[in-house]
Amino acid sequence: MAAAGRLLPAVTLAWALALPVIVSSRRDVLQLGDADFDYLATEHDTMLVKFYAPWCGHCKKLAPEFDKAATKLKGTVQLAKVDCTAHVDTCTRFGVTGYPTLKIFRNGRDSASYDGPRSAEGIYHYMKKQTGPDSVTVLTEEDLQTFVNHYDASIVGVFSGEESPRMSEFLKAAGLLRDQFRFAHTTQMNLSSPYGLHSEGVMLFRPPRLSNQFEDSVVIFQDFLTISSLRRFIRDHIFGLCPHMTLENKDRLRVRDLLTAFFQLDYKHNLRGSNYWRNRVMKVVSKYVGRGLTFSVANKKDFQSELEEDFGLGTSESGDLPLVTIRTKVGHKYTMREEFTRDGQSLDRFINDYFTNRLKRYIKSESVPERHSGAVQVVVAELFDAIVNDPTKDVFIQFYSPSCPHCKKLQPVYTQLAQMLSTDPTVVIAKMNAIANDVPPGYDVKGYPTFYLAAAGSKDQPVRYEGGRELGDFLRFLRREANHSASKQEL
Repeated sequence: MAAAGRLLPAVTLAWALALPVIVSSRRDVLQLGDADFDYLATEHDTMLVKFYAPWCGHCKKLAPEFDKAATKLKGTVQLAKVDCTAHVDTCTRFGVTGYPTLKIFRNGRDSASYDGPRSAEGIYHYMKKQTGPDSVTVLTEEDLQTFVNHYDASIVGVFSGEESPRMSEFLKAAGLLRDQFRFAHTTQMNLSSPYGLHSEGVMLFRPPRLSNQFEDSVVIFQDFLTISSLRRFIRDHIFGLCPHMTLENKDRLRVRDLLTAFFQLDYKHNLRGSNYWRNRVMKVVSKYVGRGLTFSVANKKDFQSELEEDFGLGTSESGDLPLVTIRTKVGHKYTMREEFTRDGQSLDRFINDYFTNRLKRYIKSESVPERHSGAVQVVVAELFDAIVNDPTKDVFIQFYSPSCPHCKKLQPVYTQLAQMLSTDPTVVIAKMNAIANDVPPGYDVKGYPTFYLAAAGSKDQPVRYEGGRELGDFLRFLRREANHSASKQEL
């Protein structure tokens, strides 16, 4: 320790200040700053860094998940964090403009942005794929079986030798896609013969736990191999007929219209029971392949809040029987109200009714107001088409949250706008609680308040309002965008 009256060098002093923070935290997340970032980051092959601000709500929500993931990844991947309000230089150097920002570092160098899940389990699985080589070398049958006997699908390239152009392209693809998929490669051509591949190519092994009698467990790719063609092949085949939907892969599955059967699915502790219901689902849905509807199974508990809030389904109301829903890519929702029968007939009727347009959409909606009071028209989901999509009127609608302080602050101005235009029958000033009601497709509401104009004659192309929040701002926008000449004159 330095003698009294002597000054420590600047770098040493910085370390003296930084070390107690790291040691005393008793957590597995490394706290980094301007003085020690470069030194400590280079000590780790792979590191996930969270750049955050203490006041940021999203950062606070992520913090416990990030901490849990750090504990699970301890000894494999180091997780770290940087407080951007205290260490501005580091955050500026790495281009941090919003919070939280997550970046992957390799040996201290900024390697890639993290765009994976924000749950502890999702971070764990995503970062596990970031460790080790882009593609594992397989030399023996035992190596191959060990690699493909995994919870996730496996992609294995088979090549004639290290100099093969196809192998070079495969390894490039593995480097780009390793965060999404597992890759291995071999030059032992005999390893692929039992699977029907007798020359260079790629084998996609679906997870063993999802093996079934309705589809092949291994799919072969022998077309011209490029990064793009391999990506398409994986995308089109990796999930199979009826994949296991999780919180981590749900967004990749929902790019198409998707039917999901939710039940007590647990492949880690109850493989037989999980596949009992999945096989009954697959027996029915195998008849509908290629007709524009995709299929999956999922754990009720994982999606409990979604089932209750988005579909009005209690996860306990069906007991052990599956709950079945359909969510289209544009956001339409349907629920199977008939009890799931073990012979699959109720599911078959539900799917057939979907294709013949006999299902009624499920819409989360508040009760229809008994009467209209006030200058601002209150809209609920059940009345959205009748009010907002009225082809004879220009409708300016605010989507709000009851707890949003900005919405509350704006209320007097918005009411004044409605009162000023109340004498014009061609203009409606409206609002809808976006928490208690489903927001229709075509309206992108991610924050509050959000405003749209559904102009007369252009209901299929609502215009998002991005202007100021004063009365004059709203009036100028409506004068410019409203379609009715009467509206323009009034405005």
